[in-house]
Amino acid sequence: METLSLSNIPIYSVHGVYGGYGIMEEYKVDKRLLNSSDLENILIALGGLEKILISEEVALTIRKMEAMVNPSSRKGSIQLSFYDWEGRSEILQTLKSCQQSISENKIISFDYIDKDGLKTTRMVEPYLLHFSEASWYLRGYCLDRQGYRTFKLSRVDNLSTDGTTFQPRDFVLEQDKTKYQPQLIAVKALISPNIKDQFIERYGRKSIEHYSSDYFLAAFHIPQNSIGFQFLASFGTHLEIIEPKSFVKEFRSYLLAMMNKYS
Repeated sequence: METLSLSNIPIYSVHGVYGGYGIMEEYKVDKRLLNSSDLENILIALGGLEKILISEEVALTIRKMEAMVNPSSRKGSIQLSFYDWEGRSEILQTLKSCQQSISENKIISFDYIDKDGLKTTRMVEPYLLHFSEASWYLRGYCLDRQGYRTFKLSRVDNLSTDGTTFQPRDFVLEQDKTKYQPQLIAVKALISPNIKDQFIERYGRKSIEHYSSDYFLAAFHIPQNSIGFQFLASFGTHLEIIEPKSFVKEFRSYLLAMMNKYS
């Protein structure tokens, strides 16, 4: 009680058998604990989430927060923008169904097509929705595989629930044990100045050093598989892998296979 009073939060006490402590009704949390700058920062963060999540609940929260800020004090010094992909709005219903099932501890079933094109039907205890890069993922316990699995929502079809509930497992402890960590390999590449910024954003300035008037030398870690090859191929002729030789050989085979599609 003393700590709250020292924080300028108006506390009152009521004596007697049914007494206790309370906060004055006229007290407003935003007036004491959050200043205008705090609210602006929260709105910036929520604005980014609104673009990704496209949720009525998020939009309503933002409107409430905006009403708490004096319009004349909002500077708008930071703005977050995300491309409004059409597919993002199409996946909204799947996202909402997963959210509801997580909150109500309901088992969901769906058809799933993995990265190799294999189609399976899964029954899952949903625990967590995760947004990474540009995609949504569902983390849950797969009853068919008897283990924790991660599903990309864009690969989920015919999601439904029959209302069956489940007793939540200790997901917090288990998720660290089952977290997928791809094997990375150290790679060096010559890159053109016009893609230097993209490597700095992903790997930091320490990964780049001057090489010549036409190139920079980039040192970074990347998976030696199709995921890594797709990323590097996106830079076209602005990048040349120089080592290790094993990576160069596999990357070359990947590019030749791509070229054969058009031969």
